[in-house]
Amino acid sequence: MPEASANIGVVGLAVMGSNLARNLASREGNTVAIFNRSYEKTETLVSEHPEAGFIPAKTYREFADSLQKPRTAIIMVKAGGPTDAVIDSLLEVFEPGDIIVDGGNAYFPDTIRREKAVRETGVNFVGAGISGGEEGALTGPSIMPGGSDESWITLGPILKSIAAIAEGEPCVTHVGHDGAGHFVKMVHNGIEYADMQLIAEAYDLIRRGTGKTPAEIAEIFAEWNTGELESYLIEITAEVLRQVDAETGKPLVDVILDQAGAKGTGAWTVQTALSLGVPVSGIAEATFARSLSSHPEQRAVAGALPGPDEEFTVTDEAAFIEDVRLALYASKIVAYSQGFDEIRAGAAEYGWNIDLGAISKIWRGGCIIRAQFLNRIADAYAETPDLPVLMSAPYFAEALTRGQASWRRVVIAAATAGIPAPAFSSSLSYYDGIRADRLPAALVQGQRDFFGAHTYKRIDKPGTFHTQWSGDRTEIEAEDTH
Repeated sequence: MPEASANIGVVGLAVMGSNLARNLASREGNTVAIFNRSYEKTETLVSEHPEAGFIPAKTYREFADSLQKPRTAIIMVKAGGPTDAVIDSLLEVFEPGDIIVDGGNAYFPDTIRREKAVRETGVNFVGAGISGGEEGALTGPSIMPGGSDESWITLGPILKSIAAIAEGEPCVTHVGHDGAGHFVKMVHNGIEYADMQLIAEAYDLIRRGTGKTPAEIAEIFAEWNTGELESYLIEITAEVLRQVDAETGKPLVDVILDQAGAKGTGAWTVQTALSLGVPVSGIAEATFARSLSSHPEQRAVAGALPGPDEEFTVTDEAAFIEDVRLALYASKIVAYSQGFDEIRAGAAEYGWNIDLGAISKIWRGGCIIRAQFLNRIADAYAETPDLPVLMSAPYFAEALTRGQASWRRVVIAAATAGIPAPAFSSSLSYYDGIRADRLPAALVQGQRDFFGAHTYKRIDKPGTFHTQWSGDRTEIEAEDTH
Protein backbone atom coordinates (compact mmCIF):
# COMPACT_ATOMS: atom_id res chain seq x y z
CA MET A 1 0.00 0.00 0.00
CA PRO A 2 1.51 3.39 -1.01
CA GLU A 3 2.09 5.93 1.72
CA ALA A 4 -0.52 8.70 1.84
CA SER A 5 1.87 11.46 0.84
CA ALA A 6 0.17 13.21 -2.11
CA ASN A 7 -1.91 16.33 -1.49
CA ILE A 8 -3.52 16.23 -4.96
CA GLY A 9 -4.26 13.59 -7.57
CA VAL A 10 -5.04 13.62 -11.28
CA VAL A 11 -7.18 11.02 -13.06
CA GLY A 12 -6.89 10.93 -16.85
CA LEU A 13 -3.49 11.43 -18.43
CA ALA A 14 -4.20 12.54 -21.98
CA VAL A 15 -2.45 15.77 -23.00
CA MET A 16 -4.50 18.12 -20.80
CA GLY A 17 -4.37 15.83 -17.77
CA SER A 18 -0.65 15.12 -18.17
CA ASN A 19 0.18 18.80 -18.50
CA LEU A 20 -1.96 19.72 -15.51
CA ALA A 21 -0.27 17.01 -13.43
CA ARG A 22 3.16 18.33 -14.46
CA ASN A 23 2.09 21.89 -13.59
CA LEU A 24 0.92 20.74 -10.15
CA ALA A 25 4.11 18.80 -9.51
CA SER A 26 6.28 21.79 -10.44
CA ARG A 27 4.81 23.97 -7.69
CA GLU A 28 6.32 24.02 -4.23
CA GLY A 29 4.31 22.09 -1.68
CA ASN A 30 2.53 19.81 -4.12
CA THR A 31 3.01 16.06 -4.39
CA VAL A 32 0.90 14.54 -7.17
CA ALA A 33 -0.66 11.10 -7.40
CA ILE A 34 -1.63 10.02 -10.92
CA PHE A 35 -3.97 7.39 -12.33
CA ASN A 36 -5.03 6.43 -15.83
CA ARG A 37 -7.30 3.63 -16.96
CA SER A 38 -4.44 2.40 -19.13
CA TYR A 39 -1.42 2.04 -16.83
CA GLU A 40 0.88 2.37 -19.83
CA LYS A 41 0.16 6.12 -19.99
CA THR A 42 0.94 6.41 -16.29
CA GLU A 43 4.27 4.66 -16.75
CA THR A 44 5.14 6.85 -19.74
CA LEU A 45 4.48 10.07 -17.82
CA VAL A 46 6.54 8.88 -14.85
CA SER A 47 9.47 7.81 -17.03
CA GLU A 48 9.46 10.97 -19.18
CA HIS A 49 9.28 13.31 -16.17
CA PRO A 50 11.16 11.77 -13.25
CA GLU A 51 11.74 15.25 -11.83
CA ALA A 52 8.01 15.54 -11.08
CA GLY A 53 8.12 12.90 -8.35
CA PHE A 54 4.74 11.48 -9.35
CA ILE A 55 3.15 8.76 -7.23
CA PRO A 56 1.69 6.33 -9.77
CA ALA A 57 -1.26 4.07 -9.02
CA LYS A 58 -2.47 0.96 -10.83
CA THR A 59 -5.90 0.88 -9.19
CA TYR A 60 -8.36 3.38 -7.75
CA ARG A 61 -7.71 1.91 -4.30
CA GLU A 62 -3.96 2.53 -4.64
CA PHE A 63 -4.72 6.02 -5.88
CA ALA A 64 -6.96 6.80 -2.91
CA ASP A 65 -4.49 5.33 -0.42
CA SER A 66 -1.72 7.57 -1.77
CA LEU A 67 -3.72 10.74 -1.07
CA GLN A 68 -3.71 12.71 2.18
CA LYS A 69 -7.10 13.43 3.72
CA PRO A 70 -9.22 15.13 2.73
CA ARG A 71 -8.40 13.36 -0.52
CA THR A 72 -8.52 15.67 -3.53
CA ALA A 73 -8.61 14.40 -7.11
CA ILE A 74 -8.97 16.28 -10.39
CA ILE A 75 -10.69 14.37 -13.20
CA MET A 76 -9.40 15.17 -16.69
CA VAL A 77 -11.38 12.78 -18.89
CA LYS A 78 -13.89 13.10 -21.71
CA ALA A 79 -17.16 14.75 -20.73
CA GLY A 80 -20.29 12.64 -20.40
CA GLY A 81 -20.24 8.90 -19.67
CA PRO A 82 -16.49 8.66 -19.01
CA THR A 83 -16.75 11.38 -16.35
CA ASP A 84 -19.65 9.61 -14.64
CA ALA A 85 -17.72 6.33 -14.72
CA VAL A 86 -14.68 7.89 -13.02
CA ILE A 87 -16.86 9.57 -10.39
CA ASP A 88 -18.52 6.24 -9.58
CA SER A 89 -15.12 4.55 -9.26
CA LEU A 90 -13.75 7.27 -6.99
CA LEU A 91 -16.83 7.18 -4.77
CA GLU A 92 -16.07 3.50 -4.07
CA VAL A 93 -12.72 4.42 -2.49
CA PHE A 94 -13.28 7.99 -1.23
CA GLU A 95 -14.81 8.99 2.12
CA PRO A 96 -17.02 11.84 3.36
CA GLY A 97 -15.13 15.14 3.25
CA ASP A 98 -13.00 14.11 0.27
CA ILE A 99 -13.11 16.21 -2.91
CA ILE A 100 -13.68 15.22 -6.55
CA VAL A 101 -12.97 17.95 -9.11
CA ASP A 102 -14.20 17.69 -12.71
CA GLY A 103 -11.79 19.79 -14.76
CA GLY A 104 -13.33 18.95 -18.13
CA ASN A 105 -15.72 20.93 -20.31
CA ALA A 106 -18.88 19.55 -18.73
CA TYR A 107 -22.34 20.97 -19.46
CA PHE A 108 -23.28 22.85 -16.28
CA PRO A 109 -26.68 21.09 -15.74
CA ASP A 110 -24.70 17.82 -15.61
CA THR A 111 -22.46 19.38 -12.99
CA ILE A 112 -25.48 20.47 -10.95
CA ARG A 113 -26.84 16.89 -11.16
CA ARG A 114 -23.50 15.32 -10.24
CA GLU A 115 -22.88 17.71 -7.34
CA LYS A 116 -26.28 16.92 -5.85
CA ALA A 117 -25.78 13.15 -6.17
CA VAL A 118 -22.21 13.17 -4.85
CA ARG A 119 -23.09 15.47 -1.96
CA GLU A 120 -25.50 12.80 -0.64
CA THR A 121 -22.49 10.52 -0.08
CA GLY A 122 -20.71 13.19 1.98
CA VAL A 123 -18.05 13.70 -0.69
CA ASN A 124 -17.58 17.18 -2.17
CA PHE A 125 -17.93 17.58 -5.93
CA VAL A 126 -16.47 20.59 -7.74
CA GLY A 127 -17.02 21.50 -11.38
CA ALA A 128 -14.03 23.58 -12.44
CA GLY A 129 -13.70 25.28 -15.80
CA ILE A 130 -10.08 25.31 -16.94
CA SER A 131 -9.09 27.56 -19.84
CA GLY A 132 -5.81 27.95 -21.66
CA GLY A 133 -5.53 24.78 -23.70
CA GLU A 134 -2.56 22.45 -23.49
CA GLU A 135 -0.06 25.26 -22.88
CA GLY A 136 -2.18 26.84 -20.17
CA ALA A 137 -2.61 23.51 -18.37
CA LEU A 138 1.18 23.20 -18.23
CA THR A 139 2.26 26.76 -17.51
CA GLY A 140 -0.75 28.36 -15.81
CA PRO A 141 -4.43 28.32 -16.80
CA SER A 142 -7.38 30.44 -15.82
CA ILE A 143 -9.47 28.34 -13.45
CA MET A 144 -13.18 28.73 -12.66
CA PRO A 145 -14.15 26.36 -9.82
CA GLY A 146 -17.61 25.94 -8.37
CA GLY A 147 -18.46 23.65 -5.47
CA SER A 148 -18.95 24.06 -1.77
CA ASP A 149 -17.27 26.56 0.54
CA GLU A 150 -15.81 23.58 2.44
CA SER A 151 -14.06 22.23 -0.66
CA TRP A 152 -12.60 25.66 -1.50
CA ILE A 153 -10.70 25.71 1.82
CA THR A 154 -8.60 22.73 0.68
CA LEU A 155 -8.74 23.28 -3.07
CA GLY A 156 -8.16 27.03 -3.16
CA PRO A 157 -4.45 27.02 -2.24
CA ILE A 158 -3.74 24.16 -4.66
CA LEU A 159 -5.44 25.87 -7.60
CA LYS A 160 -3.84 29.20 -6.76
CA SER A 161 -0.44 27.49 -6.92
CA ILE A 162 -0.93 26.47 -10.58
CA ALA A 163 -3.07 29.28 -12.01
CA ALA A 164 -1.77 31.95 -14.35
CA ILE A 165 -0.68 35.18 -12.67
CA ALA A 166 -1.99 38.53 -13.94
CA GLU A 167 -0.66 41.68 -12.33
CA GLY A 168 0.39 39.73 -9.26
CA GLU A 169 -2.96 37.96 -8.79
CA PRO A 170 -3.69 34.28 -9.48
CA CYS A 171 -6.31 33.77 -12.18
CA VAL A 172 -8.66 31.69 -10.07
CA THR A 173 -11.60 32.48 -7.82
CA HIS A 174 -14.37 30.51 -6.15
CA VAL A 175 -17.06 31.29 -8.69
CA GLY A 176 -20.07 29.92 -6.83
CA HIS A 177 -21.75 26.70 -5.77
CA ASP A 178 -22.53 23.51 -7.74
CA GLY A 179 -22.51 24.27 -11.51
CA ALA A 180 -21.40 27.91 -11.35
CA GLY A 181 -17.82 27.20 -12.44
CA HIS A 182 -18.76 25.23 -15.53
CA PHE A 183 -21.48 27.79 -16.35
CA VAL A 184 -18.93 30.63 -16.36
CA LYS A 185 -16.50 28.52 -18.41
CA MET A 186 -19.29 27.86 -20.92
CA VAL A 187 -19.93 31.60 -21.33
CA HIS A 188 -16.19 32.20 -21.58
CA ASN A 189 -16.12 29.81 -24.53
CA GLY A 190 -19.14 31.53 -26.09
CA ILE A 191 -17.34 34.88 -25.92
CA GLU A 192 -14.33 33.13 -27.42
CA TYR A 193 -16.50 32.04 -30.39
CA ALA A 194 -17.60 35.64 -30.96
CA ASP A 195 -14.10 37.05 -30.58
CA MET A 196 -12.63 34.59 -33.09
CA GLN A 197 -15.41 35.17 -35.62
CA LEU A 198 -15.02 38.94 -35.38
CA ILE A 199 -11.28 38.65 -35.99
CA ALA A 200 -11.92 36.37 -38.97
CA GLU A 201 -14.40 38.86 -40.43
CA ALA A 202 -11.91 41.70 -39.97
CA TYR A 203 -9.24 39.67 -41.81
CA ASP A 204 -11.65 38.79 -44.61
CA LEU A 205 -12.76 42.38 -45.14
CA ILE A 206 -9.21 43.71 -45.22
CA ARG A 207 -8.02 41.00 -47.57
CA ARG A 208 -10.92 41.37 -50.00
CA GLY A 209 -10.98 45.13 -49.80
CA THR A 210 -7.27 45.86 -50.12
CA GLY A 211 -5.84 42.75 -51.79
CA LYS A 212 -3.14 42.51 -49.13
CA THR A 213 -1.49 39.14 -48.56
CA PRO A 214 -1.95 37.19 -45.33
CA ALA A 215 1.61 38.09 -44.33
CA GLU A 216 0.89 41.78 -44.85
CA ILE A 217 -2.33 41.50 -42.85
CA ALA A 218 -0.35 39.72 -40.13
CA GLU A 219 1.65 42.91 -39.67
CA ILE A 220 -1.59 44.88 -39.30
CA PHE A 221 -2.76 42.53 -36.53
CA ALA A 222 0.64 42.70 -34.86
CA GLU A 223 0.34 46.48 -34.78
CA TRP A 224 -3.20 46.26 -33.43
CA ASN A 225 -1.85 44.04 -30.65
CA THR A 226 0.16 46.98 -29.32
CA GLY A 227 -2.96 49.05 -28.62
CA GLU A 228 -6.43 48.69 -27.14
CA LEU A 229 -7.04 45.44 -29.05
CA GLU A 230 -4.10 43.74 -27.33
CA SER A 231 -5.10 40.14 -26.65
CA TYR A 232 -3.98 36.55 -27.01
CA LEU A 233 -6.30 35.97 -29.97
CA ILE A 234 -5.01 39.00 -31.89
CA GLU A 235 -1.45 37.87 -31.15
CA ILE A 236 -1.94 34.33 -32.44
CA THR A 237 -3.89 35.59 -35.47
CA ALA A 238 -0.75 37.40 -36.63
CA GLU A 239 1.23 34.20 -36.17
CA VAL A 240 -1.29 32.10 -38.12
CA LEU A 241 -1.35 34.59 -40.99
CA ARG A 242 2.47 34.63 -41.18
CA GLN A 243 2.69 30.86 -41.44
CA VAL A 244 3.72 29.41 -44.84
CA ASP A 245 2.76 25.86 -45.80
CA ALA A 246 5.99 23.88 -46.19
CA GLU A 247 4.54 21.61 -48.87
CA THR A 248 3.04 24.17 -51.26
CA GLY A 249 4.78 27.42 -50.32
CA LYS A 250 1.39 29.08 -50.02
CA PRO A 251 0.10 30.95 -46.97
CA LEU A 252 -1.12 28.24 -44.61
CA VAL A 253 -4.46 30.01 -44.17
CA ASP A 254 -5.10 29.44 -47.91
CA VAL A 255 -4.41 25.72 -47.59
CA ILE A 256 -6.62 25.09 -44.54
CA LEU A 257 -10.13 23.90 -45.43
CA ASP A 258 -12.65 26.65 -44.62
CA GLN A 259 -14.85 24.50 -42.41
CA ALA A 260 -14.67 25.45 -38.71
CA GLY A 261 -15.13 22.86 -36.01
CA ALA A 262 -17.02 23.23 -32.74
CA LYS A 263 -17.17 21.18 -29.56
CA GLY A 264 -20.55 22.32 -28.27
CA THR A 265 -19.83 25.05 -25.75
CA GLY A 266 -20.86 27.80 -28.18
CA ALA A 267 -24.17 26.08 -28.81
CA TRP A 268 -24.67 25.56 -25.07
CA THR A 269 -24.06 29.25 -24.47
CA VAL A 270 -26.69 30.22 -27.03
CA GLN A 271 -29.23 27.61 -25.92
CA THR A 272 -28.84 28.64 -22.29
CA ALA A 273 -29.15 32.34 -23.18
CA LEU A 274 -32.40 31.60 -25.00
CA SER A 275 -33.79 29.81 -21.96
CA LEU A 276 -32.75 32.75 -19.75
CA GLY A 277 -34.18 35.32 -22.17
CA VAL A 278 -30.79 36.99 -22.68
CA PRO A 279 -29.83 38.17 -26.19
CA VAL A 280 -26.32 37.00 -27.11
CA SER A 281 -26.63 37.71 -30.83
CA GLY A 282 -22.90 38.11 -31.46
CA ILE A 283 -22.14 34.73 -29.89
CA ALA A 284 -25.09 33.16 -31.71
CA GLU A 285 -24.01 34.45 -35.11
CA ALA A 286 -20.46 33.27 -34.50
CA THR A 287 -21.78 29.81 -33.66
CA PHE A 288 -24.04 29.79 -36.73
CA ALA A 289 -21.13 30.93 -38.90
CA ARG A 290 -19.22 27.79 -37.93
CA SER A 291 -22.29 25.70 -38.72
CA LEU A 292 -22.68 27.36 -42.13
CA SER A 293 -19.02 26.79 -42.95
CA SER A 294 -19.41 23.10 -42.22
CA HIS A 295 -22.06 22.49 -44.92
CA PRO A 296 -20.01 22.38 -48.14
CA GLU A 297 -22.77 20.56 -49.98
CA GLN A 298 -25.14 23.50 -49.48
CA ARG A 299 -22.47 26.08 -50.23
CA ALA A 300 -21.62 24.32 -53.51
CA VAL A 301 -25.22 24.64 -54.68
CA ALA A 302 -25.73 28.18 -53.35
CA GLY A 303 -22.54 29.41 -55.00
CA ALA A 304 -24.49 30.03 -58.18
CA LEU A 305 -26.80 32.55 -56.49
CA PRO A 306 -26.32 36.17 -57.62
CA GLY A 307 -24.22 38.69 -55.72
CA PRO A 308 -23.22 42.33 -56.25
CA ASP A 309 -22.40 43.31 -59.83
CA GLU A 310 -19.38 45.43 -58.99
CA GLU A 311 -16.02 44.39 -57.56
CA PHE A 312 -15.27 45.42 -54.00
CA THR A 313 -12.61 48.13 -54.05
CA VAL A 314 -11.26 50.39 -51.31
CA THR A 315 -9.98 53.82 -52.31
CA ASP A 316 -8.32 54.75 -49.01
CA GLU A 317 -6.71 51.63 -47.57
CA ALA A 318 -5.44 53.21 -44.36
CA ALA A 319 -8.83 54.72 -43.53
CA PHE A 320 -10.62 51.44 -44.27
CA ILE A 321 -8.24 49.41 -42.11
CA GLU A 322 -8.74 51.87 -39.25
CA ASP A 323 -12.51 51.57 -39.70
CA VAL A 324 -12.22 47.79 -39.42
CA ARG A 325 -10.09 48.09 -36.30
CA LEU A 326 -12.63 50.33 -34.60
CA ALA A 327 -15.52 48.13 -35.72
CA LEU A 328 -13.72 45.10 -34.32
CA TYR A 329 -13.22 46.77 -30.96
CA ALA A 330 -16.83 47.96 -30.77
CA SER A 331 -18.16 44.51 -31.67
CA LYS A 332 -15.81 42.91 -29.14
CA ILE A 333 -17.26 45.16 -26.43
CA VAL A 334 -20.75 43.95 -27.39
CA ALA A 335 -19.66 40.29 -27.19
CA TYR A 336 -18.29 40.69 -23.68
CA SER A 337 -21.27 42.80 -22.60
CA GLN A 338 -23.66 40.10 -23.79
CA GLY A 339 -21.59 37.37 -22.14
CA PHE A 340 -21.58 39.13 -18.77
CA ASP A 341 -25.35 39.68 -19.13
CA GLU A 342 -25.74 35.92 -19.43
CA ILE A 343 -23.55 35.27 -16.38
CA ARG A 344 -25.60 37.73 -14.32
CA ALA A 345 -28.88 36.15 -15.50
CA GLY A 346 -27.57 32.65 -14.80
CA ALA A 347 -26.51 33.66 -11.31
CA ALA A 348 -30.00 35.00 -10.60
CA GLU A 349 -31.69 31.91 -12.02
CA TYR A 350 -29.58 29.33 -10.17
CA GLY A 351 -28.92 31.23 -6.95
CA TRP A 352 -25.19 31.79 -7.46
CA ASN A 353 -23.42 34.78 -5.95
CA ILE A 354 -21.03 35.50 -8.84
CA ASP A 355 -18.69 38.48 -8.63
CA LEU A 356 -18.56 39.75 -12.23
CA GLY A 357 -15.52 41.91 -11.54
CA ALA A 358 -13.65 38.90 -10.15
CA ILE A 359 -14.53 36.89 -13.25
CA SER A 360 -13.05 39.56 -15.52
CA LYS A 361 -9.87 39.53 -13.43
CA ILE A 362 -9.31 35.77 -13.64
CA TRP A 363 -9.70 36.00 -17.43
CA ARG A 364 -6.74 38.41 -17.67
CA GLY A 365 -4.21 35.58 -17.82
CA GLY A 366 -4.04 31.95 -18.85
CA CYS A 367 -7.29 31.79 -20.79
CA ILE A 368 -7.94 32.05 -24.52
CA ILE A 369 -9.84 35.36 -24.33
CA ARG A 370 -7.26 37.12 -22.16
CA ALA A 371 -7.10 40.74 -23.25
CA GLN A 372 -5.96 44.13 -22.09
CA PHE A 373 -9.43 45.55 -21.73
CA LEU A 374 -10.52 42.98 -19.14
CA ASN A 375 -9.01 45.39 -16.62
CA ARG A 376 -11.50 47.97 -17.82
CA ILE A 377 -14.34 45.49 -17.22
CA ALA A 378 -13.08 44.90 -13.68
CA ASP A 379 -12.93 48.67 -13.14
CA ALA A 380 -16.50 49.08 -14.41
CA TYR A 381 -17.91 46.49 -11.99
CA ALA A 382 -15.79 47.82 -9.13
CA GLU A 383 -17.34 51.25 -9.63
CA THR A 384 -20.90 49.97 -10.24
CA PRO A 385 -21.33 46.35 -9.05
CA ASP A 386 -24.94 46.19 -10.25
CA LEU A 387 -24.15 47.75 -13.65
CA PRO A 388 -27.11 46.66 -15.85
CA VAL A 389 -25.35 47.02 -19.22
CA LEU A 390 -21.56 46.67 -19.28
CA MET A 391 -21.10 48.71 -22.44
CA SER A 392 -22.83 51.68 -20.78
CA ALA A 393 -19.84 52.12 -18.43
CA PRO A 394 -18.00 55.36 -19.26
CA TYR A 395 -14.89 53.72 -20.72
CA PHE A 396 -16.87 51.50 -23.08
CA ALA A 397 -19.43 54.18 -23.92
CA GLU A 398 -16.57 56.43 -25.01
CA ALA A 399 -15.04 53.66 -27.13
CA LEU A 400 -18.39 52.98 -28.80
CA THR A 401 -18.93 56.69 -29.43
CA ARG A 402 -15.49 56.91 -30.98
CA GLY A 403 -15.97 53.82 -33.13
CA GLN A 404 -19.61 53.78 -34.15
CA ALA A 405 -19.23 55.72 -37.41
CA SER A 406 -16.48 53.34 -38.52
CA TRP A 407 -18.57 50.38 -37.36
CA ARG A 408 -21.48 51.50 -39.53
CA ARG A 409 -19.25 52.11 -42.57
CA VAL A 410 -17.77 48.63 -42.25
CA VAL A 411 -21.18 46.94 -42.01
CA ILE A 412 -22.41 48.97 -45.01
CA ALA A 413 -19.30 48.08 -46.99
CA ALA A 414 -19.69 44.38 -46.19
CA ALA A 415 -23.35 44.36 -47.22
CA THR A 416 -22.68 46.32 -50.39
CA ALA A 417 -19.80 44.04 -51.36
CA GLY A 418 -21.65 40.83 -50.54
CA ILE A 419 -19.10 39.82 -47.90
CA PRO A 420 -20.63 37.94 -44.97
CA ALA A 421 -20.01 39.73 -41.69
CA PRO A 422 -22.66 38.26 -39.40
CA ALA A 423 -20.90 39.01 -36.11
CA PHE A 424 -20.14 42.63 -37.04
CA SER A 425 -23.70 43.16 -38.32
CA SER A 426 -25.54 41.47 -35.46
CA SER A 427 -23.42 43.30 -32.88
CA LEU A 428 -24.31 46.64 -34.43
CA SER A 429 -27.99 45.69 -34.57
CA TYR A 430 -27.89 44.74 -30.89
CA TYR A 431 -26.22 48.05 -30.05
CA ASP A 432 -28.91 49.99 -31.91
CA GLY A 433 -31.66 47.84 -30.42
CA ILE A 434 -30.64 48.24 -26.81
CA ARG A 435 -30.24 52.01 -27.12
CA ALA A 436 -33.55 52.48 -29.01
CA ASP A 437 -36.24 54.61 -27.39
CA ARG A 438 -38.97 52.42 -28.90
CA LEU A 439 -38.86 49.07 -30.68
CA PRO A 440 -41.22 47.44 -33.19
CA ALA A 441 -42.00 44.84 -30.53
CA ALA A 442 -45.28 46.76 -30.11
CA LEU A 443 -46.36 45.48 -33.53
CA VAL A 444 -45.25 41.96 -32.64
CA GLN A 445 -47.45 42.08 -29.55
CA GLY A 446 -50.35 43.29 -31.68
CA GLN A 447 -49.84 40.38 -34.07
CA ARG A 448 -49.64 37.91 -31.16
CA ASP A 449 -52.87 39.26 -29.76
CA PHE A 450 -54.55 39.01 -33.18
CA PHE A 451 -53.79 35.36 -33.89
CA GLY A 452 -53.50 33.96 -30.38
CA ALA A 453 -55.20 36.33 -27.95
CA HIS A 454 -51.89 36.64 -26.09
CA THR A 455 -52.88 40.10 -24.75
CA TYR A 456 -50.70 43.18 -24.44
CA LYS A 457 -49.96 46.05 -22.07
CA ARG A 458 -50.46 49.75 -22.78
CA ILE A 459 -48.13 52.70 -22.31
CA ASP A 460 -50.82 54.93 -20.79
CA LYS A 461 -52.46 52.79 -18.08
CA PRO A 462 -51.79 49.64 -16.07
CA GLY A 463 -53.35 46.26 -16.75
CA THR A 464 -53.43 43.60 -19.45
CA PHE A 465 -55.60 44.07 -22.54
CA HIS A 466 -57.01 42.17 -25.48
CA THR A 467 -58.60 43.50 -28.65
CA GLN A 468 -61.58 41.81 -30.32
CA TRP A 469 -60.27 41.65 -33.89
CA SER A 470 -63.08 41.32 -36.47
CA GLY A 471 -63.09 42.58 -40.03
CA ASP A 472 -62.36 46.29 -40.31
CA ARG A 473 -63.61 47.02 -36.84
CA THR A 474 -61.75 46.60 -33.58
CA GLU A 475 -63.40 46.60 -30.21
CA ILE A 476 -61.02 47.14 -27.33
CA GLU A 477 -61.73 45.06 -24.29
CA ALA A 478 -59.93 46.68 -21.38
CA GLU A 479 -59.64 43.89 -18.86
CA ASP A 480 -57.32 44.46 -15.94
CA THR A 481 -56.32 40.93 -15.05
CA HIS A 482 -54.36 41.89 -11.94
